[in-house]
Amino acid sequence: METSEILKRVRQIEIKTKGLSSNIFAGEYHSAFKGRGMAFAEVREYQYGDDIRDIEWNVTARFNKPYVKVFEEERELTVMLCVDVSGSLEFGTSVMTKRSMLTEIAATLAFSAIQNNDKIGVIFFSDRIEKFIPPKKGRKHILYIIRELLEFKPESHKTDIGMAVEYLTSVIKRRCTAFLLSDFIEDKDFSKALTIANRKHDVVAIQVYDKRVAELPNIGLIKVRDAESGREMLVDTSNSRTRNRQAAWWRSRQTYLQDTFLRSGVDNVSVRTDHDYVSALMRLFRYRT
Repeated sequence: METSEILKRVRQIEIKTKGLSSNIFAGEYHSAFKGRGMAFAEVREYQYGDDIRDIEWNVTARFNKPYVKVFEEERELTVMLCVDVSGSLEFGTSVMTKRSMLTEIAATLAFSAIQNNDKIGVIFFSDRIEKFIPPKKGRKHILYIIRELLEFKPESHKTDIGMAVEYLTSVIKRRCTAFLLSDFIEDKDFSKALTIANRKHDVVAIQVYDKRVAELPNIGLIKVRDAESGREMLVDTSNSRTRNRQAAWWRSRQTYLQDTFLRSGVDNVSVRTDHDYVSALMRLFRYRT
């Protein structure tokens, strides 16, 4: 993709996702993802019913009447986007590829975070850590992230979610909200790493998938290629047993994922590439409020 085309695409995504985060998600995001705790704001005179533990004794002594400390929610968060850039994300049979949808979702979350004065950072991963962008604030930082989402070329095409989650746990020292964005197609068990990460951080999983992974069309003999291994094979989609095996594999995979997220205490949502990710994110946000 040439530089001018990249800049045009960055601008298109900024306009779309910034509008979504401003007009649709603003209140839901604020409610769904809480700050670290309560921060001191000011003092005021004691009122009947105030907790005596909040009395500010220095001010009370100075004015010879009781004053209490007033606290407010400490809103600033650190938000990390853990983005799968493995080969399987390049697949898509309808409106957009999985990677294109994942990019828009990540950009929307990034703008939502910035509008709530949160820091935002990114971990790009395959079966290795491809790139780490430390959390910062500001529009310039967001546009840099979107550009990287669009044009980043990973060194590996394979996937290791457990490794990526372990890296998140080790590199981000203070508690953060971490969005794990992937199609979650891999053979390794990452449940232990996810459980440990969610004890330290607030981890949210967002799965993006294509309808043809869940259900093969009856269109005869087709050549398919595994984007991660490069292996090619012919598949006879007119064979009902072949289609049923694929559907059964998908149901089994989704059951495994839901069990993993449930055991780990991780909130999650799945989005199909030909469906509206806005309504899916809204469901996720409202579930958490």
